Amino acid sequence: MMPTVSLKVLVVDDEAPARRKILRFLRQETGVQILGEAASCDAAVASIEKLQPNLVFLDVQMPPRDGFSVIESIGPDNMPPVVFVTAHDHYALRAFEVHAFDYLLKPFTEDRFKQVLRRVREYHSRSAGPLASRLSEILQTMQKQRGYPDRILIEDADRARFIAVRDISHVEADGNYVLLHCGSETHTLRSTLDNLQHSLDPKLFVRINRSALVRLDFIHELLPWFHGEYKVILKNKSELRWTRRYVTQRPELLRLA
Repeated sequence: MMPTVSLKVLVVDDEAPARRKILRFLRQETGVQILGEAASCDAAVASIEKLQPNLVFLDVQMPPRDGFSVIESIGPDNMPPVVFVTAHDHYALRAFEVHAFDYLLKPFTEDRFKQVLRRVREYHSRSAGPLASRLSEILQTMQKQRGYPDRILIEDADRARFIAVRDISHVEADGNYVLLHCGSETHTLRSTLDNLQHSLDPKLFVRINRSALVRLDFIHELLPWFHGEYKVILKNKSELRWTRRYVTQRPELLRLA
């Protein structure tokens, strides 16, 4: 009789050899179903939402973003258990130990992999612990170590210039570009909204839906809407929708409102 599958695993790493190593070790284990692999943060978010794994091996260093941005995009309340994989981020290793997260330090041995997987199985065999709160805590810890830019380079056909982040009121997705609204001016930047979101300080900006990022101090009013959503009224009278998925990613903002 085939063993009951208890672990449904997604492997996330931007380096193919690293993914292959983890996948090879996983294939030697019983009670494991490999759902897939992802090579970027955006692909990881899409795969987690679609495949619903109950374990993710998540690389920390995936330029231009990092593994923590995947957790930010999914939201700590919706994120499955994580084993972090890192090459040399000693501060991150200390954070994992403080907040009780399993991790693999590259290059890791098969024995180390089995040790981590054994602890993961033990976690799944008992009632789930306070995963969401621990994820929120480690995000706060790592965000303190990140540096956020105070200006953004905008390139036009014949010139380039900097705009101050403090002048941005809100950002909207536009295909392969984003529109930066700065008072009466709108600037076009080649980027995804996900990438820009994780480049900006979350203390200053909030993602309110799939297509919009808003500076917090530019919000004039929040009106409760249907199904746990909010209508966002900006200081320039623009109206946007704060959808339930993104409300759950920043609940602390509403508690302080």
